Amino acid sequence: MSVRKYAMRPSRVLRRLHAGEVAYCTKLNLADSRTAEIAAMSGFDCIWTDMEHVPNDWSAVEKQILAAKAHDVDTIVRVARGSYSDYIRPLEMDAAGIMVPHIMSLEDAKRVVRSTKFHPLGLRPVDGGNSDGAYCNVDFNDYIKQANEERFLILQIEDVEPLDELEQIIALPGVDMIFFGPGDFSQSIGAPGRMDHPLLLETRKRIADLANKYGKFAGTVGSLDNREELIGLGYRFISIGADVVALSQYYNAIMKRLMSSAGRTANSIYSESSKEGTT
Repeated sequence: MSVRKYAMRPSRVLRRLHAGEVAYCTKLNLADSRTAEIAAMSGFDCIWTDMEHVPNDWSAVEKQILAAKAHDVDTIVRVARGSYSDYIRPLEMDAAGIMVPHIMSLEDAKRVVRSTKFHPLGLRPVDGGNSDGAYCNVDFNDYIKQANEERFLILQIEDVEPLDELEQIIALPGVDMIFFGPGDFSQSIGAPGRMDHPLLLETRKRIADLANKYGKFAGTVGSLDNREELIGLGYRFISIGADVVALSQYYNAIMKRLMSSAGRTANSIYSESSKEGTT
């Protein structure tokens, strides 16, 4: 009987992108693995879970990754800025990619690449005994090679500070994708929420142009209304929607119909329910 040969799970997102297609993602703020599975079942190429803003713990993130993998859907984890362990742990749990927020300079980008890519691109610490390495069942050299090829590093540009070195950052070997964050960028230029600000629009286009120039991928947040515009600019990775938005819209729509049919306001319903609770 021959010994089974293991390999790292290929990335669905990279498969799409290398074929010249657009990869779609959706963001999860909730930590529940069932939320991740519902998003994965809907057909997205990728789910994006978060450790920068959201109080997720490692166990919850691991379960979300497993839930997505069951449907051949990638997970990206936006990491908290910290030590190299904060960056590589999601990869070892078999996230297909990590997103590092607020890259502030070329040196900052170089440090991240060094920590998250194996030789010859970086010097990421090696431990093939986790899910991504099939628990030491992927050959050492195959593991290093496949991790560099089938897992991707996303750097977020969302501040004015890195703009002077933007081309060098995007050209840096080991950087797979540049993700433009318009919300924080609007703050950084002193125009919070002004998504039509000339510098914001210029930077958004410049990132896509430079990514295409250096054979990298450009990503950003989008919507059903502007996705064609983003694709026209050269963006190939677009995050649309979020679990908390979907739930809010769903429940608000229910209450709107209930109030409309009953001729009552939200305050009157709340008042009645409060009274009922005291009897």
